[in-house]
Amino acid sequence: MVSTYVNPAYAFQRSRDQDAKPPAHHPVLIVGGGPTGLYCALDLAKQGIPSVVLDEDNTVSYGSRALCFSKRTLEILDRVGCGQAMVDKGVTWQLGKVFFHERQVYEFNLLPENGHQRPAFINIQQYYPEEFLVNRIQDFPEIDLRWQTKVTQVKKIGEQVEVSVSTPEGEYRMTCDYVLVADGANSPIRDSLGLSSSGQIFNDTFLIADILMKADFPTERWFWFDPPFHPGQSVLLHKQPDGCWRIDFQLGPNADRQAWRDPEKVRPLVQAMLGDDIEFEFEWLSVYSFRCRRMDSFLHQDRIIFVGDSAHQVSPFGARGANGALQSAENLIWKLARVLKQQAPARLLQTYDQERSQGADENILNSTRATDFITPKNRVTRLFRDTALELAEHYAFARPLVNSGRLSTPCIYASSTLNTPDTRSDQFPAALRPGASCKDAPITALSTAYRSEPWLLQQLGDRFVLLVDGRDLANEDLAALKSIPDLEILMIADQLADQPVPNYTTLKDHLGLVTERYDLKPGTAYLIRPDQHVAARWRQVQAASVRAAMQRALGKE
Repeated sequence: MVSTYVNPAYAFQRSRDQDAKPPAHHPVLIVGGGPTGLYCALDLAKQGIPSVVLDEDNTVSYGSRALCFSKRTLEILDRVGCGQAMVDKGVTWQLGKVFFHERQVYEFNLLPENGHQRPAFINIQQYYPEEFLVNRIQDFPEIDLRWQTKVTQVKKIGEQVEVSVSTPEGEYRMTCDYVLVADGANSPIRDSLGLSSSGQIFNDTFLIADILMKADFPTERWFWFDPPFHPGQSVLLHKQPDGCWRIDFQLGPNADRQAWRDPEKVRPLVQAMLGDDIEFEFEWLSVYSFRCRRMDSFLHQDRIIFVGDSAHQVSPFGARGANGALQSAENLIWKLARVLKQQAPARLLQTYDQERSQGADENILNSTRATDFITPKNRVTRLFRDTALELAEHYAFARPLVNSGRLSTPCIYASSTLNTPDTRSDQFPAALRPGASCKDAPITALSTAYRSEPWLLQQLGDRFVLLVDGRDLANEDLAALKSIPDLEILMIADQLADQPVPNYTTLKDHLGLVTERYDLKPGTAYLIRPDQHVAARWRQVQAASVRAAMQRALGKE
């Protein structure tokens, strides 16, 4: 049905592994060529780790599927060279409006402050980011992407994992140190290993109608509760690229799923919403129910690691599915790379399970609450919902009670064992506490020892960084910090300084936003993990403290 996008067809290519005896061995095998698996391969390659990606199809996904990609996800994709392509193609938005019956009750702005490279959200059909990631993979000889290669068995044997595959030219086996399972919510590998997920399955049925139309609606997120054109239900409207709009209709628990796949049954519903003056064509229809659940552990037998939808699933309200999956992938890969390079003990991988279990639980909690608010199950919960909506129109205190989907935000790993807690004497704002993801801000690079992009986050990632306010920091203290192995020092120069600090990458905070957002004072420093999360911070930095914090962040303490 899709007319605005032609799925690329990727040819099967015979691998020399098919004739290898004994079976070929690889550091990492990745099962699944969706956004999560493709990102994992790129992030590994950037850190010098080769991998093989196995996908049973010969193309990217069909239909729009995951649509809303958050600011944090765009920042993650920037690190593998795909963020700009996403923004260039996507539809940028940050304003949302909530309607009750026929009237607007309030609106919200997801990024009210300036000075960020990436927008709060973009809308883009899932097949585009998948294609961007596939194209980017062509730049990395470390990645072997194999299409039409179906994984039929995963089995741990000793300290390795054996993977059996089926292809158009026969079956063969390989071994690996680690296998990353990114084969989707209905993961065949998870089922074959007898592993389960726990959580809630919702009975309500929803319809996605992607339509092509020319309309002067603004680029905003519009959500209706009990609108006159679809009484008793909810409706969500988003603009997509290519003149396409997504409409999500709640259909109720007893809807005939097969009947609602018929465009002629859906047409009167869309027409009632848009009015008779707007002509439209159907681009894609999908009927679905959803689950909010996760695996008890994302690690199985230490070397089989589940990531993305295979590990955790949520409802689409809040855009937490693909965004949560890519945050999980980013969390995993820097740890796996250091374990494979023998820079960290294998137990570091346990913190992937710990931290991303927290992330999954947050997403599931928010998603479940949104679903319960959107689809009240009895008269009392509907009365509460409708009262909250009535009050929200006039009173600000009621607006946090309205839940049309708490939109995806970065997880703060506040209780992570990798964090070094603030000392009592160091007074810091809570926003960038250990475990939080870093905030962006514009900068000017006075020296280009590493990267010259004009944004702070572009200077971070892939390695440990110490972000230091160098005012009044003694030369001997700087020399001691520089002696710490595997650590890059980024100096924030005084706003009025025009000369770089010799032998250091120096960033000029020309608008003062780095100083403001990180509450920098002379001698302040932040230790930042390879995934751009804060590991520790100090008001007066000392080399011994930084060494200890790095050891802890690598799981060595």
